[in-house]
Amino acid sequence: MENNTLKQELVSWMKSIFFALIVAFLVRAFIFSPYIVDGASMEPTLHDKEKIFVNKFNSIDDFKRGDIVIIKGQEKNYVKRIIGFPGEEIEMISDELYINGKIVKETYLSENLKYATKNGSRLTGDFGPLTVPDGHLFVMGDNRLYSMDSRNGLGYIKIDKIVGTSEFVYFPFKNFRNIK
Repeated sequence: MENNTLKQELVSWMKSIFFALIVAFLVRAFIFSPYIVDGASMEPTLHDKEKIFVNKFNSIDDFKRGDIVIIKGQEKNYVKRIIGFPGEEIEMISDELYINGKIVKETYLSENLKYATKNGSRLTGDFGPLTVPDGHLFVMGDNRLYSMDSRNGLGYIKIDKIVGTSEFVYFPFKNFRNIK
C-alpha cells in the first residue's frame, strides 16, 4: 500500500513539473523573454551587458513614441527607441527633433546632449525631412554619436521585425529598474 502511495506522489510531482515547464515555455515564447543589451547605443538609458525583460505581447496599436523595442535583425537583435510611425515626417535640425513640423522633446537625451555640447559637437546630425513608409517605424538609439539606427544602417524597421518592448532591467540586481 505504501509503495502505491509513493508512485501516486511521484506521478503527481511529474505532472506538476511538466505543467510548469509548459507554462514557462509558453510565457517565454509568447509573452516575456529575457534579452541582453549588446553595446553602448542606448546609454545612459541601458548599458552594455544589462539584462532586460521584453514584453512580446504587443501590437502596433500598443507602441508609443519613445518606447524602447527589440528589433529582430539578420545576424543579431537590436535595442532602439521608437521615434516615428508610418506616414510621419521626421526631421532633425540642430539637435531638435521635428515630427510633422512640430518639435518633439526628447528628455531622455539630456545627459548625452550635455556631453555633446561640452565637446563642441551635436548629438544628432541634421537629416530629413524623411517620411516613414507604411508598415515601418523609424528608430534611433539614445547614444546617437555611437548608434547604428534608422539614420545610418538599419533603415526603416518593418513593424513585424519588432520582438517586443523593453519593460525592466533585472540584472545586475543593483540596477533593477523599470524602463518605461
